[in-house]
Amino acid sequence: MRAAVLHETGQDKLDVLDDVEAVGFGPGKVRIRVRATGLCHSDLSAMNGVLPQPAPFVPGHEGAGEILDVGDGVTAVSLGDRVLLCWLPACGACPSCKRGQTQLCLAGFMNAGTPNFKRPAGDVFGFAGTGAFAEEIVVDAGCAVPIPDDVPFDIAALIGCGVTTGLGAAVNTADVAPASSVAVIGCGGVGISAVQGARLKGAAQIVAVDPVASRREAALRFGATEAVAPDGLADAKQRITAGEGFDYVFEVVGKSATARTAYETTRRGGTLCIVGAGAADDVLQLNMFELFFDEKRILPSMYGGGDVRTSYERAIALWRAGRIDLEGLITHRVPLAGINDALDQMRTGAALRTCVEL
Repeated sequence: MRAAVLHETGQDKLDVLDDVEAVGFGPGKVRIRVRATGLCHSDLSAMNGVLPQPAPFVPGHEGAGEILDVGDGVTAVSLGDRVLLCWLPACGACPSCKRGQTQLCLAGFMNAGTPNFKRPAGDVFGFAGTGAFAEEIVVDAGCAVPIPDDVPFDIAALIGCGVTTGLGAAVNTADVAPASSVAVIGCGGVGISAVQGARLKGAAQIVAVDPVASRREAALRFGATEAVAPDGLADAKQRITAGEGFDYVFEVVGKSATARTAYETTRRGGTLCIVGAGAADDVLQLNMFELFFDEKRILPSMYGGGDVRTSYERAIALWRAGRIDLEGLITHRVPLAGINDALDQMRTGAALRTCVEL
């Protein structure tokens, strides 16, 4: 089958090959024919080494498709079922799952060190234990979540990661209060989803912050009340909050510099929500006095900060009701052969979400 492979960490181009085979099928596993996958910034972060991932590997973790085969013991899905790909399935038995924090379950990460594919040249891993830039994939049955027939594959793919992450950050983790003031720093697909979440929760002011003009314009369409470049944030803070700071600030970039800016933009007693996935050696510096004196809540948000299956169902219900716009997030569509052009578009900020159609 065809798949897009990164041979070495640090390379900026993927090699679309037709000699790749999905491996590992057996009891408790399913084989999925991938129909659509979203290009997420986390894929770029894995390619450039910001996120740890053994190479060679197939990027992609935000996908949807159809069940081609099920292994022994699999009962939750059947041949032909339409599913989205959950890259972080809950085991249901670990301490995090038992506490109801299924988004913190580490069982899914245990698969990240096992090859998902092979080529004549050797083993190939899948990013985050998946690898959705491939026509077929074999994963644990828990990674395959059934979707209703009226949910298109491209929409389901977005719900599998970006939408759930951004929407959940506002709804679950920060629990934005009605009539509050919000700033969202970083307005790609995840940031725009956080904007939509803040709007759903009734925020009065939502300031979208991004260096790319097209993303700022998009944020306004999705519910932001104002959109500014990074150098306009201080002025927005002064005008909207009289210099006090925003009630909620979402950092959706994954950099210590923007996290520090987000902290300084949050009012005393307000909430800073860290959504961006950053590098292990990028350290955010805060002094002990400001932590005590400002009493700002710093809330990291992992995969939307809640049970992901519940979050999937909520996103579908809100989309059906017209309360959130998911179609508008997809600004580019490419075949697998066009994946490198799509990567370039994401690097320049030209795309909110690119759907790769397989």
